[in-house]
Amino acid sequence: MVLRRLLRRRWVLGVVFGLSLIYFITSTLKQEERTIRDRTLLEVRDLDHRIPWKIRFNLGNSSRQMTQCRNSIQGKALLTDEIGYVCERKDLLVNGCCNVNAPSSRLYICKSCLANGCCNIYEYCVSCCLQPDKQPLLERFLNRAAEGFQNLFTAVEDHFELCLAKCRTSSQSVQHENTYRNPQAKYCYGESPPELLPI
Repeated sequence: MVLRRLLRRRWVLGVVFGLSLIYFITSTLKQEERTIRDRTLLEVRDLDHRIPWKIRFNLGNSSRQMTQCRNSIQGKALLTDEIGYVCERKDLLVNGCCNVNAPSSRLYICKSCLANGCCNIYEYCVSCCLQPDKQPLLERFLNRAAEGFQNLFTAVEDHFELCLAKCRTSSQSVQHENTYRNPQAKYCYGESPPELLPI
C-alpha cells in the first residue's frame, strides 16, 4: 500500500525516468565508442594487410616434414588440409594433415568443379582453390572486393584461410537470398557466379 502511494508521486516517477534516461544514454555512447574502435582497427589493419602466398611442395616426394596442419574440419566424410590434399576422415593423421600415402588422398583435386570455379563439394573447392596457379584469380578478387566484403576477409591470414572463407561464403551462389543458383555447384572460389538453373 505504501509502495503504491510512493510510485504515484510525480517526483518519484521523475527520478526513475531520469535514471533510466541516463542509463540509456551511457549505454548508447559506450556501444558507439566500441563500434568506432572496431572500425578503426579494421581500417588500420586493412591498409597493410597482405596475404602470404605460399607454394607448397608435395610432401610425398620430399624430405620436409610438417609438424602440424590445419584442415577444413567440418566435412563428415572428406577433409582438406592446408597443403591442398583431400582425404577421407579416416586417413587424417594426428597432426591434422592428410596421409599422403593413403589411396584416398589427392593433391589439388578439382573433381566436381566447373570451369567457373564452382564445385559440388566444399572440400574439393578448397583444394582446387589452393592450387598455386589460382593466386592471380584470388588477388584480383581481393583487389575488387567491396568495402563490406573486404572487412569479412581482413581476418584471413593466408592462402588456406582465404580459400576456406571464399568457398564457404560465396553470396554469388544464391539468388533471392534463399535458393542456390545451381545446387550442384554451390561452393565457389572463382570470379563468376554459377549459372542460374531454371526452376
